[in-house]
Amino acid sequence: MIQVKGLTKAFRTYKKQPGFGGAIKGLFNRKYEQTFAVKDVNFSVEEGELVGFLGPNGAGKTTTLKMLAGLLYPTTGSAQVLGYVPWQRDDGYRRQFALLLGQKNQLWWDLPALESLELNARIYGISRESLQKTVDEMTSLLDVKDKLNVMVRELSLGERMKMELIASLLHKPKVLYLDEPTIGLDVISQKTVREFLREYNAKQKTTILLTSHYMADIQELCKRVIIIDHGTIFFDGKLSEIIDRFADSKLITIQCEGGKQSPSEHLQKYGQVLEQNATEIKLKVKRERVIAVCKALLDELPVSDIDIQEVPIEDVIRQIFAR
Repeated sequence: MIQVKGLTKAFRTYKKQPGFGGAIKGLFNRKYEQTFAVKDVNFSVEEGELVGFLGPNGAGKTTTLKMLAGLLYPTTGSAQVLGYVPWQRDDGYRRQFALLLGQKNQLWWDLPALESLELNARIYGISRESLQKTVDEMTSLLDVKDKLNVMVRELSLGERMKMELIASLLHKPKVLYLDEPTIGLDVISQKTVREFLREYNAKQKTTILLTSHYMADIQELCKRVIIIDHGTIFFDGKLSEIIDRFADSKLITIQCEGGKQSPSEHLQKYGQVLEQNATEIKLKVKRERVIAVCKALLDELPVSDIDIQEVPIEDVIRQIFAR
């Protein structure tokens, strides 16, 4: 469905020297530097996959999506989506994909949401019956049916994002690019959007490439993730493999009877003491030492309960980005 080979996008930027003198010098002798937003990216996505596209700010995620949507021309490399070259902007391709940027508007600010949806339907040649059916179904799932006749500028951020999502899906695209679709939303709206996307992907078999800084979005929706950093693919595989490859520790939580515990300085020989109170101790222990540490703690302390967990995935991703 999506095939990317050696995709590279470089920007030539003017490097201004400081001060008024620098501005004058720039009139006669300009210095430029080349910045690679995306560099030699390779990946493929199968039909119906929902793939998480992760990376820190400035990693190249949005630039990649914009090239796949045909908004930017690459410097080098190739890509095919649905058999089309995106930046050739064939009409057949533009009718089969949608791009939703969480920080950009596609609805008319001073029109009711319904009129903006009707305008989009006219552009894509969607019949009134099909429009009515789609809007009824999606507004019910997203719980915004009573907001259709409200001016877009008067909608809350969460309501507007839901309407933007509906507008993107009116023509039933085969490929959907989502760039931060839940940014700025409250936890309830985030959950609603995630459930909607999961159900829509399962029902329509739409191929979705999703970027998000909320790990809850990725964990609940994506089995596969692609991590990009400094414009280059760092990891491409199952989400579960990230912990196996990059998490070198586990979390051990000990419940003690009677509040009898060892001092924190003594426990540090087993691992990093994250929390300690009268009845509970939480340690971060190297994976290869987990069994030995558990045995030692059981012998040393009046343990009533012990729990071993993986490090939260968002912490692992944060460590990867920090590297």
